[in-house]
Amino acid sequence: MAEQTTVAIINSSEEIIETLQLLLDEAGYHTVGAHVLDFKKGKRDFVAFCQEQNPQVILFDIAPPYEENWKFLQLLRDTKEVEGRTLIMTTTNKVRLEQLVGPIDALEIVGKPFDLDEIVRSVKTTLHR
Repeated sequence: MAEQTTVAIINSSEEIIETLQLLLDEAGYHTVGAHVLDFKKGKRDFVAFCQEQNPQVILFDIAPPYEENWKFLQLLRDTKEVEGRTLIMTTTNKVRLEQLVGPIDALEIVGKPFDLDEIVRSVKTTLHR
C-alpha cells in the first residue's frame, strides 16, 4: 500500500482548518492542522512540527495583518525543514496582499462557502509536477 500524502493546514481560523481537513481527508490525504499564532507566539515549534508530521504539502494562510504574516512566512520558508515540501499559500484578499508584497501565487479564500475544490485541485496539481 502506498504511503498517504500528509498535508499540513496552517491557518488562523479553527473553522477553516477543520473544513479543509475534512475536505482533504475525503480526497484521500492525511491532514494535520495548526494555528499560525501558535507558531508566531512560540507555543508550538514549526521545525519540530515539520519533523514530527513530515508534511509533503504545507497549506499556509496569509491573514491580516498581511505584511506581518508575509514576513513570518518568509522566515518559515527559509528553514531547512521547508525544503522539498510543497508550499501552497491562501489568503482572504489577494489584491491587498499583492499591493504590499508584489505578485504571488496564492489562492484566495473569500466568504463562505469558498471554492474548496480549487484547493484540492491545487494540492493534486502541485504533487504531480
